[in-house]
Amino acid sequence: MREILLGILASMFFAVTFILNRSMELAGGSWLWSSSLRFLFMVPFLIVIVLWRKNLMQLLQEMRKNLVPWLLWSFIGFVLFYGPITFAAAYGPGWLVAGTWQITIVAGVLLGPLFYEFIQTNNGPVKIRNKIPVKALCISFLIFIGVVFIQFQNAANFTLSLLLLSVLPVLIAAFSYPLGNRKMMELCKGKLDTYQRVLGMTLASLPFWFLIGGYAFVTIGAPSNDQIVQSFIVAVSSGVIATTLFFIATDRVKHDQTKLAAVEATQSTQVFFVIVGEVLLLSSPFPNNIAIIGLFIIMIGMLLHSYFSKKGTTNVTVMKHKENNI
Repeated sequence: MREILLGILASMFFAVTFILNRSMELAGGSWLWSSSLRFLFMVPFLIVIVLWRKNLMQLLQEMRKNLVPWLLWSFIGFVLFYGPITFAAAYGPGWLVAGTWQITIVAGVLLGPLFYEFIQTNNGPVKIRNKIPVKALCISFLIFIGVVFIQFQNAANFTLSLLLLSVLPVLIAAFSYPLGNRKMMELCKGKLDTYQRVLGMTLASLPFWFLIGGYAFVTIGAPSNDQIVQSFIVAVSSGVIATTLFFIATDRVKHDQTKLAAVEATQSTQVFFVIVGEVLLLSSPFPNNIAIIGLFIIMIGMLLHSYFSKKGTTNVTVMKHKENNI
């Protein structure tokens, strides 16, 4: 399934966030600048892309029609996602932040009943609430078990303060990101493409990032040159490339909760990339045998998601073929 491959590719670029955020914190940078600079740097790149595609005015018109929802869901999907992620990096290692973030694969499945689908009937369109895909939920929990195995290597360093300052913020981010993403897809109703939606959410979140950046400037001063450079790398890699790839993948399967869960589960592969990056760049210890077992469990979960998503697509095609021959 091409959407799963897009999700895995996005995860590779997303992993840069966890590695460099931790690197900036270890170098004395503030999470306030790490979070706000990323989105400020994203704006010019996204504007150039949307301008080149000649649909900037359409985006601005759509935002003007529903400004409050744009501000609300962009705040939830971007600010409540990335703010807590960078805050957690100030108090916990990258492995803990990246590992805890994988709860989002379960969160995405659990959020299904908050959304509706319109089914065409003889009496007109009917609004039906989405159900939790039980099979997808079970597979997502399997992947999460694999993530827990990976964390056993660092269990000795786990404390209550680490739980409150590092794990809890990531839990908030894990639910906020898929919620904001899905609500914006619902709001756009297919009128905007992925690039427009990412730019729109970035623009709508700017007031909050300006407040965070302004507070950082008043309280701790300007960011260092090193933090500016690393934030720029995060903005391009994670903010522009990864976010766009992930949103393209979710856009393609937004009407199928099982496939959507499979695409969102690809974020679990971030753990692989974060481990490799921290070992190579931050001299973190290599995973032990238990952690390697966890990696295999994640791989099995991803293969199961891919298999059942492809099987579901085949079943739908067969049903449509039968309908056309009735």
